Amino acid sequence: MSDQDAVLFANEAFYAAFASRDLAAMEKVWAKDKSISCTHPGWQPLVGRAEVMASWRSILGNAKAPRITCRAERATIYGECAVVTCIEQIAGDKDSAEFLTATNVFVRVGQLWAIVHHQAGPVNIDPQSLEDEEPPALN
Repeated sequence: MSDQDAVLFANEAFYAAFASRDLAAMEKVWAKDKSISCTHPGWQPLVGRAEVMASWRSILGNAKAPRITCRAERATIYGECAVVTCIEQIAGDKDSAEFLTATNVFVRVGQLWAIVHHQAGPVNIDPQSLEDEEPPALN
């Protein structure tokens, strides 16, 4: 598996934990021995494992929290660090959904990639631009 595939797999694991509301899985995808941070839409930056995990505990435990689907993800590798940019689709089909743009930063931990930063915020996007989109191959 290439580094790019491994990073995209780690990104998928992050969104799978989010979608399934699985706090244990969410805790596993975040780096344990690195400084981590997160900025949810409309929130101030959260720094440190205690703050970040408390935010996810609150979000994943809230039945009214939105359903998120990751779309149009692209990974760029910078040695031991990787950045994934993507579009988060909030509930609904593509014509009625709201969208956020997100950046997820990963670091290599042994053979795996772990997230160290997540940030999402509003974006105006034409849902048609997400149709059959294939991300470009990046080295």
